[in-house]
Amino acid sequence: MPAYGFAHLRSRRHHADIIEYLERIQATLDPFEGRFVIHGPPAEVVEGSWPGSMVLIEFPGLAEARAWYNSPAYQDILRLRTDHVEGDLLLIEGVGPDYDPTERAAKLRAEAGRSGV
Repeated sequence: MPAYGFAHLRSRRHHADIIEYLERIQATLDPFEGRFVIHGPPAEVVEGSWPGSMVLIEFPGLAEARAWYNSPAYQDILRLRTDHVEGDLLLIEGVGPDYDPTERAAKLRAEAGRSGV
């Protein structure tokens, strides 16, 4: 099952450290088969508001995503980003190709019926 590193970057300050971070991050991803899917373009907000930008990195699984984040190579460059960019980073497991939201709805309906909601 794929997993993702999802970052919501709310404020950025252009700094030489950010350039160095960008120059070095791919080498930290390669051993864990991480690849950028989204990297900060302006989003078209169609509902609500979205201050900032987003980054989405895909991994083969959650174990690889965790191993990347905790790796000495990534930890070595992490401050280059966090000292200059305010945001949140989540590691989250994706859904497989056979995911069916109607199955999830059926489970939620059954749980709601048992709890009297």
